[in-house]
Formats: sequence, structure tokens, C-alpha cells
Amino acid sequence: MRHKKIGRKFNRNSSHRKSMFKNMIISLINFEIIKTTLFKAKELRRFFEPLLNISKKNNLFNRRLLISKIGDKNVINKLFFILAPRFKNYKGGYLRILKCGFRKGDCAPMAYVEILNRNLD
Repeated sequence: MRHKKIGRKFNRNSSHRKSMFKNMIISLINFEIIKTTLFKAKELRRFFEPLLNISKKNNLFNRRLLISKIGDKNVINKLFFILAPRFKNYKGGYLRILKCGFRKGDCAPMAYVEILNRNLD
């Protein structure tokens, strides 16, 4: 039984999972919409939303905390100066997950993950 075991493993070890979600978060912040499997999209929400909550308060401690978690300073700047002011009055629910069919090779359910109120430039 899996009582009190949170999170999916995706048949990967912990370092691979960590780097996979780190790369997905960087892509999501850069492009504001990505396409992935439905289960990865649902798990990505657990990693992304706390980072956006941290970025709402712009101070040195929060900036260093996000740099340790993400590592890319350009992405951190976009998170602090573009995305965080957009969600100043939101308490959560920053992502939208839209199902978009099945992958051709293995019939895995696919989904788009997008940040709410994104710019359509």
C-alpha cells in the first residue's frame, strides 16, 4: 500500500525526476505553454505553483532560494518581474491543463500546460 507517499515516480530515479521537472519549469516560464503527458502535467503543478508563490515577494532571500531551485537567472528575472505581478491578487491556480488527445506511438494521454493570462504575442 502507498499510504502517505506523495508524488509519481515515472519509472525514473530521483535525480532524473528532479532535473526533468526543473527543465519543464524553465520551458514553461520561457514559453508560457508546453505540451507534455497528462500525468507529468498534473505533477508539474506541484512544483511550479510554490515557486510562483515565493516569487510574489521580491527580496534577496527569495531570489537566492529560487536560484538554488531553478538555476537560470534570466528565468528568475522573468518570474519576479513579469509573472509575479500578473498574479499578485491570486491565491493559487496559476496553471491551466488542457487535454489534447493521445500520443501516436504509445497512446499516452497528452495535455497542454499553460500559465493563466499569458500574452498571445
